[in-house]
Order: sequence, then C-alpha cells, then structure tokens
Amino acid sequence: MAFLGSLLALLTSTSLLGGAVQAASVIVPGAAWTDTSGNVIQAHGAGILKVGSTFYMHGEDKTHNSGLFRAVTCYSSSDLVNWSRQNDALTPIANTPISTANIVERPKVIFNQRNSEYVMWFHSDSSNYGAAQVGVATAKSPCGPYSYKASWRPLGAESRDMGLFQDDDSVQTAYVLYASDNNQNFKITRLDANYYNVTTQVAVIPSSTIESPGIYKRNGVYWLFGSMTTGWNPNPNKYWRSNALSGTWSSSSDIAPQATRTYFSQHTYTLPLGSNGVYMGDRWRPQQLGGSRYIWLPMSYSSGSPQLVWADVWSINVGAGTYTVHTGTTYEAENGSRGGASTLMDNSGFSGGRGIGYLGNGGTVTINNVQGLGRDQWVSLYYAVGDSTWRNVTVSVNGGGNVLVDQPNTGSGNTILSVPVKLNLRNGANTLVFGGGQSNYAGDLDKIIVYTQA
Repeated sequence: MAFLGSLLALLTSTSLLGGAVQAASVIVPGAAWTDTSGNVIQAHGAGILKVGSTFYMHGEDKTHNSGLFRAVTCYSSSDLVNWSRQNDALTPIANTPISTANIVERPKVIFNQRNSEYVMWFHSDSSNYGAAQVGVATAKSPCGPYSYKASWRPLGAESRDMGLFQDDDSVQTAYVLYASDNNQNFKITRLDANYYNVTTQVAVIPSSTIESPGIYKRNGVYWLFGSMTTGWNPNPNKYWRSNALSGTWSSSSDIAPQATRTYFSQHTYTLPLGSNGVYMGDRWRPQQLGGSRYIWLPMSYSSGSPQLVWADVWSINVGAGTYTVHTGTTYEAENGSRGGASTLMDNSGFSGGRGIGYLGNGGTVTINNVQGLGRDQWVSLYYAVGDSTWRNVTVSVNGGGNVLVDQPNTGSGNTILSVPVKLNLRNGANTLVFGGGQSNYAGDLDKIIVYTQA
C-alpha cells in the first residue's frame, strides 16, 4: 500500500466558491490542501525534514492519478501550515529502477553531518511490486535536485513500505524501517556512517504485517507507528513501544478508536511537536490518487501512550511546541426541515441518537438560522456511510449553487466521521440545504459544526 494520511490537510486556502489565495492559520484534516500558489499540494507518503527554522516536506506527486513515478516533490514552510512548492527533489531517469514505468514511494530525507549531505531513502519497486527494493539519492541542499545512487534489497531481503529513523546519539545513527518477507516480518536495520547502505539488522518483529512505518522517540522510549496491510483501504493503525531499538517490542495497540480506521487514513510520518507529536496520514482515493487528502492530527500522551486527538480545525504554535483544537457552533440535522424522501432516523452513533437519512435522490434537509460572519468559514459535516462506497452530498447556501462534498465510507452505520467544506456565509442568519439536486444517495447526516477560524 502506498503512502497520508492524510491527512489530515493543511490549508493555504481559497474559497470553494472562488477567491484569491490567502495565508491560512489552521489545519483542516481532509480538506483540499493548496500551496501558496493556489495549487493542490502533491506530497503523498511524505516525510518532514527541519533545517534551521524551515520545514521541508518531500512526498509523491500523484497529479497523473497513477501509482507510477512522476516526481518526489519538495515544499517548504516556516509554520507547518502554509507551504511553498520548490523544485522537484527527484525526477524519473529512463532505463533505471526510477523510470516512469516504475514505483517510487514514501520518500524520507535525513541530514548526514559527516558528509554535510542530505540523503533520501525511498521504496523503489517495479510496477507489479515484484522488485521490493529500497532506493537512495543524495543532494547538498534540502530540495536538491537529488542524484540517484542505486536500488537494491537490504541484506538481500524484500523491502516494501519503508521509513527512516535518525537517533539522537552523538553520531546520529540512522536506521531504515521496512516491511519484508512478503510483508510477513517487519525489520529495523542500521545504516552505514554515510547513510548510503545498510550494515546490521537490529530488530525483527515477526508475523507483523506492518506498513507505512515511522519511529518517534520520546523521553528515551521508542514508539513505532504503522498500519496493517489492507491495500488502499484504511485500517486501525497501531503503535508498538520499546526501550531500545534492538530490544523487546510490545504488542500492538490502537492509536485511535478502532472503528474509525484511524479516521480513514494511513500513517506516513510522526512529526515531533513539544512533548507530543503530529500524526501525518494519507486518506487514499485509489481511483483518483492525485485527489487523495491529508489527515494531520495532534497526538497526545496524556494517558501515557500515544492517542490521536480528532480535530476538525486546529492550529500549531511551532515556537511553543503546542497545538490548539478549535471549537465551533453545532447544528443538529434532526432539528432541520426535511424534504422529499428524507427520513428521521435513530442511530446510537449520532449525537443525541438521531439524524437524517435518505438524503439525495429527492431527499433534503434544510438547516436554518446558521450564524455566519460575512466571509468564508469552515463547516464540518458529521455523517455515516455504512457500506464500502464513497458517497457525496450537495450543500447550498442561501439559495446559491450546490457545492459537492465527498464522503468516504465510515465502515459501519454507527461509526461517524466528519468532512470539511469551506462556505461563504453572510453576516447573521444563513440557510443551508443538504442533498438537493443530486440523483445519488448521500451519507446519513448527524450534525454540522460551523467554525470561525480561517
């Protein structure tokens, strides 16, 4: 499974109804994430590198909606919210393992102090995933361009989904983390002093189908994060802990409520933030890979173990290493006015136990007196789609045109997820209609939450 997770999405936002690009101050998981030029960010399966006060994000360009290699992109940011696209870090080379007919996934970059060099490792594979290799490229600047060195199987064993970890010891020992042996065993292997090759395998977690791995070190404890193997479909991502990379690793535990399947995302990287961290994940859409969203969420260790904190809208203070989860105003769907074939339904997963079903195909619900500020605002739609399909729902504001909002399946009718949409709300009362003008059925609507941040 390729890597975002999302992600959660970060926003340098434009209104869905049009408008100029504006600097954003918040992170909105699952939203369309655009760069400072207004283009959709293409950084799937990404990793983060910090150089001084600047963050660099390297990821997969899926603009062509294919799994085949197009480019490893590079974006820069000072606040983790607004990202500028730089030159592509790595591009295809004909007649090599990184041609346009091959696979390059999950690029991760670390800095080698010994050589004053940036080293990129990635999953290098054939189009049928039969090669199962790692690849390495190097550069003298964070965005490169990187010079491709080679692809091979580490210590002769298969390597598919992979990650990198650089320890905080005096020589900054680095390790590659990878799914091996037909995804049946997970391995941690030390790199040489140049970070060009592997030397010693330090740990094997047997019978563990771990994908999309990453390690985060906190207070001397190593936390391994990863997903299970379910193809492009989401699953409950896990964590393992150990006091030493070569030591005994714990059994797995969930990092989010199991039924949410990690809020329909797959882990790709865990970014340190103060005493906690930021979970970076991809929300894959295999038939439209370039439109896969990003799920970035705060991580909390308040219970002693890592747990994701769901937030429709949140912000980061990079300097303080803290985050703020924003609150909004809730409007319950069952309090709206039903139209057509829509029905009032009982559902134990819904807030208040009730919501509206059979939206779309003639069924609507109208929510009146939604208070606005006379500008674009984020609105989160809480819903359930109990089957395996993606759905969508239309939203109309004050009689205007419909905006179409995608709704990934929630896995069960009692599991609730939220999806964001940016709407232009006038100052004072607004009327929102859901499900109008669509022939297909939308998800069952629980509630909406309207936020003031942008």
